Amino acid sequence: MTETTSRRTPQLLVGGLVLLTGLGLAGGALKIPGEAGYGGVGPNFLPWVVAAVLTLCGILIVREALTGGFRDMEEPSGADRAWWPGLVWVSAGMLANAALITTIGFILSCTLCYLLAVQGLRRAQGQGTTARSLAADLVTGLLLSAPVYWMFTKFLAINLPGLTATGWI
Repeated sequence: MTETTSRRTPQLLVGGLVLLTGLGLAGGALKIPGEAGYGGVGPNFLPWVVAAVLTLCGILIVREALTGGFRDMEEPSGADRAWWPGLVWVSAGMLANAALITTIGFILSCTLCYLLAVQGLRRAQGQGTTARSLAADLVTGLLLSAPVYWMFTKFLAINLPGLTATGWI
């Protein structure tokens, strides 16, 4: 097996899986009723958009792999092996979010998730943790989660768990 063939096989596999995922989503979208609702689009609009984009991406990835692969690709950076403590930090953030979202609300649980996930990523890169980086991560998590919460609850009228009954926190 040549180097070109060995590099092409995973690329074809990824393209094929993306293509199959798009086609699978299209098959699922066929089962969703298409009656137009509020705003003139039905509940099947977004699944069709996602299916079409994924199918197109899969086709383009397969085409790229068949016409020479991802040319001029740099060697991947990073360690040769996975750093498992980073996975633990990120997983802890996601599990804490799921466990605490109904107790402390969307904003605080997502902020905690962000804080823990970023700590895992920082440590994976060998960066130390300082009070300044913790504060920056905390503020960034709040600045990301609060507007998302307000957009969903105030503009889209989708109920997310809040800390108070006012709907603002």
